[in-house]
Amino acid sequence: MGGFFGVASKEDCMFDLFFGTDYHSHLGTRRAGMAVYDREKGFDRAIHNIENAPFRTKFDKDFSEMHGTMGIGCISDYEPQPLIVRSHHGTYAIVTVGKINNTDKIVNQLFASGHSHFLEMSGGDINATELVASIINQKSNLIEGIRYAQEIIDGSMTLLVLTPKGIYAARDRLGRTPVVIGRKKDSFCASFESFAYLNLGYTEERELGPGEIIVMTPEGIETLSAPGKEMKICTFLWIYYGYPSSSYEGISVEEMRCRCGAMLARRDDAHPDTVAGVPDSGTAHAIGYANESGIPFSRPFIKYTPTWPRSFMPTIQKKRDLIAKMKLIPVHELIQNRSLLLIDDSIVRGTQLRETTEFLYQSGAKEVHVRPACPPLVYGCKYLNFSRSTSVMDLITRRVIKEMNGTEEPENLSRYSDPESAEYKDMVERIGKKLNFTSLRYHRLDDMIESVGLDKCRLCTYCWDGKE
Repeated sequence: MGGFFGVASKEDCMFDLFFGTDYHSHLGTRRAGMAVYDREKGFDRAIHNIENAPFRTKFDKDFSEMHGTMGIGCISDYEPQPLIVRSHHGTYAIVTVGKINNTDKIVNQLFASGHSHFLEMSGGDINATELVASIINQKSNLIEGIRYAQEIIDGSMTLLVLTPKGIYAARDRLGRTPVVIGRKKDSFCASFESFAYLNLGYTEERELGPGEIIVMTPEGIETLSAPGKEMKICTFLWIYYGYPSSSYEGISVEEMRCRCGAMLARRDDAHPDTVAGVPDSGTAHAIGYANESGIPFSRPFIKYTPTWPRSFMPTIQKKRDLIAKMKLIPVHELIQNRSLLLIDDSIVRGTQLRETTEFLYQSGAKEVHVRPACPPLVYGCKYLNFSRSTSVMDLITRRVIKEMNGTEEPENLSRYSDPESAEYKDMVERIGKKLNFTSLRYHRLDDMIESVGLDKCRLCTYCWDGKE
């Protein structure tokens, strides 16, 4: 996943750009960058690896040396960005958030039209942001180029483009990721997260609609391409990777998670001593469950964050699992001889939650009941890079389904998303036993959608039900 922040100001924008970008650090773990434009000096840019140090540490020197009245910044899990591009549109800087499923097809089309080459990243992949810039450059102006990119990309693509005239912001065609505009005297900003500008003195102007393209200057914003009517915003924004103080489509992340936990409690028949959330994203879900059920909320383990920021996460999954475990410090007095009900945002591979459960048993817990805040993940996400899974078989659901059917793609796969089916109940029981939970009950899809408060037709639920 990734996040971005852009500022157009009549004064130097570096303070707002630096801290606005930093407020997106929870969305990415590998790369970060900023690009600014100054009318006298032109473009300047800095990109750093943030795997072993937080954004502010890596960009402290750049913060002092870079200056400009307009700038864009990003936090990224994969490709280095922003990129500075020189083309027939002039020179511009670009950042993107999204996923391109038809990269090979687009690359071949570009080669056929006379495009000469792409630079490979260290893993051999083409930088998705470079590819988007190349698509944009096929058209006679930036607006047509951005529209063209939105049309031909299979997946999703939201972007900011910094030019000497202003910052273009474009939300992906179906609005899977957000773009919100903030304003204060003599400045406007464009942000992925709605909270990122609040402490910088901005107030919310509005959210962009699906596919909408605007240009932002210090004087204001102008819509260049009207929003579409159809939207499929990612529901995982509320469940997991959105920051608690954010809101999307006017719906608070923290409030949604509390509602989510409350609805979990209404369907449950467990009688634990305490309710706990896996920090940090499971905490609000657990508070909602505790408030609804009357069962006390507690924190039987604490995440150690002073020297373990989220950015310090290796790319190798086994090491990521180990570090995730090392961050959690037990409070034995709240575990010993207790029956615990544990709420996590989701179960993906199951590795970390199984180790957390074992850790609680070893610390003296009598029972560990697990309640994920979303339904079983049965399908790999086609639209966003919010997971590092390289194969759908990384999902514990699909591994268990294969054990049950002897094939990775059974004809009745949709049955495993139906909480009323025998296949679903068998799968959940097997997962619970495999991960050594006392009991396992997932959130139902209909309840989760009600927790959000938007019509299902406006939400992307593909990873749970396979419906596009």
